[in-house]
Amino acid sequence: MARIAVIGAGTGAMAAAARLAVAGEKVTVYERSASYGGSVGRHEHEGFVFDTGPGLLHLPAVQRDLFVKTGKESLEQSVTLTQVDPSSRHLFADGTAVSLPNASRAGVAAALDGALGAGSGARWSDFMDRARDAWDRSRRPLLEEPLRADHQVLGRDPYPAVRQRRLLRPARQAATVAEIGAWELADPRLAALLDGYALAHGLDPRTAPASAALLPYMEQTFGSWYVMGGMRELARAVYERCVARRVEFVFRAEVVRVVEKDGRAAGVELAGGEVAEADRVVLGVRPRPGLVPGQQVWGAGDVPVRAGSGAGAAGRFTVLLSLRGAREADAVHRTVVHSAQGAAEQEAVFAGRVAGQPTVTVLRPDDPATRPDAEHEAVTLTATVAPQGPVDWRDAEVRQRFADVLVERAGAAVPGLRERILHTEIRTPAENEAETGAEGGAVPPPALAGADGAYLHPGNLTRLPGLYLAGGWSHPGGGLPHAGMSGTLVAGLVVEGDGFRGSR
Repeated sequence: MARIAVIGAGTGAMAAAARLAVAGEKVTVYERSASYGGSVGRHEHEGFVFDTGPGLLHLPAVQRDLFVKTGKESLEQSVTLTQVDPSSRHLFADGTAVSLPNASRAGVAAALDGALGAGSGARWSDFMDRARDAWDRSRRPLLEEPLRADHQVLGRDPYPAVRQRRLLRPARQAATVAEIGAWELADPRLAALLDGYALAHGLDPRTAPASAALLPYMEQTFGSWYVMGGMRELARAVYERCVARRVEFVFRAEVVRVVEKDGRAAGVELAGGEVAEADRVVLGVRPRPGLVPGQQVWGAGDVPVRAGSGAGAAGRFTVLLSLRGAREADAVHRTVVHSAQGAAEQEAVFAGRVAGQPTVTVLRPDDPATRPDAEHEAVTLTATVAPQGPVDWRDAEVRQRFADVLVERAGAAVPGLRERILHTEIRTPAENEAETGAEGGAVPPPALAGADGAYLHPGNLTRLPGLYLAGGWSHPGGGLPHAGMSGTLVAGLVVEGDGFRGSR
């Protein structure tokens, strides 16, 4: 039985901990905050309950596999999952709107034809066929295997962009999300739809590789799911699975250094000076200066610590609204209010400024657990923003002014919104930085192939023997499914050795 020290209690780190405990290892998790879950948090106010992190679950198969492999109770026995249908409603700048059904390619095409005009559905379907090809080409090396030593092969974009011939000019092929929208989708509303998927994951459509087509493909193929009681219930279930497998948790225990002995990771040093010895260490937080001995864990040929950010990691600005009045019967769980100034928004966010007209995601769960009674409603507004630092999100005036913009724009999705507000809670990258320790409160984007590897993350296996990386800041990147996959990969590497190539 090996002693495993896990740094951080995010969902990816806990997934690794549960799997390692089932394999017979003695696992202790050290978490700097007072609770588990990382960015999967919860805010409560006078009977209203809000998610402060992800609001929906995609690729639930990742979580199902975790529960199957670590105990008798399945995921569905541990939480109540409901499919969100329609998956999302989109309000475009020209006033058109479309509701997209959940996990139905044919349904999405029909909805686009009906709302945006004949041919819109076919163009989107053709794009999704190419996205499926990209998924088939990259799924295993990008998501299901530890990062290969020859990871440079993932620098090639798997998306089969359409080769477009032009009179008296060279042929062109889309290499970025924005170019797919402009050249292949050929409708500003379809382009905004695609841009919205990238932006929601903290990616700049102007620079994100065409392989980001995987993001809408995964959502529209495998569906969108809500956990009744809020996504925090999923974190609770994973935590309880860890405890049932005898994983020990030590909260309010900040790890300041990975201890090295005889050229390998040998434990962790806590803020109070205490050293906890271990045979292996799993780093489940973003690597920061001073945490890893020598700062040379990732050397020549490896994906460096700074990778995975592309043009720069973004943050989330969230407004939690306690509303008077019942949720109308035909309300949609998720509405995206697209900006009429998409290029300006992207320029502002990724240049470190405040966008004047942001794209806003409005979440209105039909869940009695989120409200004090049927005559009230809990609504969450979210926008992708620059991280703390380039923008001072601690400035009360900046916070309030931007929150007012989100409320104004969200009024298109929630009738009489401003007049219904009882209480407002504002959460910014500054709060995320304070609570999770993530630099600037940034949210890790998913790993993507293409762009010469600029959107990859550090591999789970490091050059310091005995040190492994799990969670959103390591391969295969951010988001609940990807973080869960990282935990699976780390457990495989620890249990089966460095030659582990993923489950088959």
